Amino acid sequence: MKFEGTKDYIATDDLRVAVNAAVTLQRPLLVKGEPGTGKTVLAEEVAKALGARLITWHIKSTTKAHQGLYEYDAVSRLRDSQLGDERVKDIRNYIKKGKLWEAFEARDRVVLLIDEIDKADIEFPNDLLQELDRMEFYVYETDETIKADNRPIVIITSNNEKELPDAFLRRCFFHYIKFPDEEVMNQIVEVHFPGVKGRLTQEALKVFYDMREVPGLKKKPSTSELLDWLKLLMADDISPETLREKDPTKLIPPLHGALLKNEQDVHLFERLAFLARRERN
Repeated sequence: MKFEGTKDYIATDDLRVAVNAAVTLQRPLLVKGEPGTGKTVLAEEVAKALGARLITWHIKSTTKAHQGLYEYDAVSRLRDSQLGDERVKDIRNYIKKGKLWEAFEARDRVVLLIDEIDKADIEFPNDLLQELDRMEFYVYETDETIKADNRPIVIITSNNEKELPDAFLRRCFFHYIKFPDEEVMNQIVEVHFPGVKGRLTQEALKVFYDMREVPGLKKKPSTSELLDWLKLLMADDISPETLREKDPTKLIPPLHGALLKNEQDVHLFERLAFLARRERN
């Protein structure tokens, strides 16, 4: 079965090719792109399309590679031994399985999402090379090897916060999700808001893409933020004419808090509006 996208997710041709190529090669799919371009949602939709269970490992700055395999709680075992607890006789009672272990021992093929791998330290990807390559790892405490009977589909996302090691990149199939153009964005909007007023969408997209082109913007508004903004525009019954207004002194659009996410960008638009007022006076 090949991934062709779903009714809830607009997948471009090159993205569909990337997903299916990674599945065929049995290599992790490394997906990069701007925040808010649907990298995490992709894994959810691949799992849905292929009828597979999704296992998600959210990476933080403090996450270590061994946590994806397992963690041994020696402190709890020592405490229980001091209390005479019978559980200490079986060391397995003190081993917590990680997401990779969960994916490897699944009876059916699953989709394993390693989300935002670039948040961890630089050694994190290298520490997982062998496990992701061989689809197995050794548990020292129990003297056993955990091996995947059904190789999971591994999708790894990155926001490009850190460069990933070359050795890791060589083992992945890479795809960069380009920011959607207006045609694709219209399809995305239609999926989330079927039958929404065409004129409102048209004017909102013009404002949205114009904002993304403003020089000096610290954080460009993303797809998810556009969808939030459209939802608010519809809830407040904002007219297309209001969005079409070309008064340069009103550069900040209504309900801009859904699009601009930091004070520097708000101040940038305020300064541009101030300069426009000065030029008119």
